[in-house]
Amino acid sequence: MMFQELEAVFDGTALQPEVPLNLAAGTRVRIVVESILPNEVKPPKTFLKTAQSLKLRGEPDWSEKIDQYLYAATLSDND
Repeated sequence: MMFQELEAVFDGTALQPEVPLNLAAGTRVRIVVESILPNEVKPPKTFLKTAQSLKLRGEPDWSEKIDQYLYAATLSDND
């Protein structure tokens, strides 16, 4: 059994070795794939996760009186 370690690039269809292989055509091989560069796709953060990570502090009625807090507006009881 012969071992040969090499690097290759995946072109979307096949692995393309960066160096020639010392193998005869038709030789069966076992391939173990290990990514060299992390190509991890991280799930996108949701707005809620982003807001929670900011650890914002506010009044308990903030969502009910957002205009008053943001614009210092005084709203009548009828609004």
